[in-house]
Amino acid sequence: MENPPQDLLKEIYHLTRENNEMLHAQRRSAFLMGILKFLLYVVLFAAPIWFYMTYVSGTLDTLITEMNKIQGTTTVQQQKFQGFEKAIQDFRSKLPAFMQGSSASTSSTSSQQ
Repeated sequence: MENPPQDLLKEIYHLTRENNEMLHAQRRSAFLMGILKFLLYVVLFAAPIWFYMTYVSGTLDTLITEMNKIQGTTTVQQQKFQGFEKAIQDFRSKLPAFMQGSSASTSSTSSQQ
């Protein structure tokens, strides 16, 4: 068997070396892209949470507090209105007795004349 020429060995060595460098570059690129994707997903999931906690949470808490105050005021006003309605009903229930007593006295005085 004959020894291969030196030029052929040098060419094979050069191609092998170039191939190895390309594989390392691909591996490095894949690793960096993986880190970049991870950071992107972290930002996509963390940004809405951060936005809510920074801006929306305080406003929402204030809104809920104010709504509870309004509901409490509404309940108090409804209770006052129900008391007023009860007073009017009591007055109306006593009014016919009052009117009958005064109308009976006026009719008896008019029949006596």
